[in-house]
Amino acid sequence: MGLRLDDAGLAAELPRPDHAQDQIHDVPFRPVEFRDDDLPTALERSAVWLRRVQEWLGEPVDVIAVHLDYNDQDGAPYYEVKLLCNEEDLAGAPVAMREAAQPAG
Repeated sequence: MGLRLDDAGLAAELPRPDHAQDQIHDVPFRPVEFRDDDLPTALERSAVWLRRVQEWLGEPVDVIAVHLDYNDQDGAPYYEVKLLCNEEDLAGAPVAMREAAQPAG
């Protein structure tokens, strides 16, 4: 079985961040963004997502960097946690490799 990719090159089965303000960006090393007005909440959501992807992937996700940005202006404070992830992991390459190595039957 080959890789089933969506239009963005991500594995069709890849768990997506649940919250409307979280997203997976479209670049070679994909930042997965978790944004909230509360830093612990953004960090917790990123940890939940990492656990879900690790379970699906069957191995740890290759996170190349973690970037934190914030805006502390009155009326629009937010924290943005970005996990810079290996594109092959998000495309499901380890899953496809395991499936290809299994004997047909």
